Order: sequence, then C-alpha cells, then structure tokens
Amino acid sequence: MPSHTFKLNGKMVSVEVADDVRLLWVLRDMLGVTGPKYGCGLNVCKACTSHINGKAFNPCSVPVSKIKPTDEVTTIEGLPATVGKDLHPMQEAWLDLDVVQCGYCQPGQIMAAVAKVRQAKAAGREIVDADLDEIRNICRCGTYSRIREAIKAGAKNM
Repeated sequence: MPSHTFKLNGKMVSVEVADDVRLLWVLRDMLGVTGPKYGCGLNVCKACTSHINGKAFNPCSVPVSKIKPTDEVTTIEGLPATVGKDLHPMQEAWLDLDVVQCGYCQPGQIMAAVAKVRQAKAAGREIVDADLDEIRNICRCGTYSRIREAIKAGAKNM
C-alpha cells in the first residue's frame, strides 16, 4: 500500500492507502477528522470544503495521490489555530448571528467564507456582495441570509 504524507491542521501525518482513495475518506475514516462532511462526493454541494495551502478546495473530489508532502490541509478543526485563538473570527460571527439550523453544512460554509475573505483582502479590498454570490456551498435549511451576514461580520474581524 502506498504511503502518503502531508501536513494536516499544523501536524505532519502519514497514511497508507491506495492512491485513488479520495482525501475526504482519508481525513474522516483514517485520520478521524470529521469536520468536513460528506454530501455529494462530486464537488457540487461543498459540505466538505477545507483549505489546501490556504485556498478552498473540496477533498471529496481529490485523490490522496494528488496531495504532496509540502501541501498543508486545514479543516474546520484546525481553523482556530490559524489565528491563535479558541475560535476563528468567522466561527465567532456564526455563533453571534445564530446562523446554524441543522449545522451539517456549516463547517464547509465557514471554510469557504474564510477563503473568500482572504482572497478579497489579498486583493486589497473588503468583501462585497459579488464575492458572496461566488460562494456555492449548499445549505438545505436555507439559512443563506444569515450566512451572508455572518460572513460580512466575520470579515471585519479577520
């Protein structure tokens, strides 16, 4: 069985698994990281959204063989450490604005939001409604208006 090594939430990890196993299953089933949720397995619903090297991606659509030893994968579990706090400002905004209904998609929503805000800030600007329109994470409960408000609030503290 091939061995795959990469950085996960700040720590180097190695797993022995076939090259074609999707990273989502490596994270959840082999490494016990359950924040990224399985929704569709087709890169559509985005419930599994995590970060690779600081950018949003969906591990359900990436074979573990595509992850290099120099890659850093961050899931919702590792997000607070990126700011050295118990909660990331985006997570705090989610709680302050009572965004969650069922909560299943929320880790992916938060990870997508953080990546989008970082992208806007890297371009030297604040997040705008057009940026929010680009976030395509699906929420079956329909809390989109609260999600949008939380992203704006969280962005102010990032």
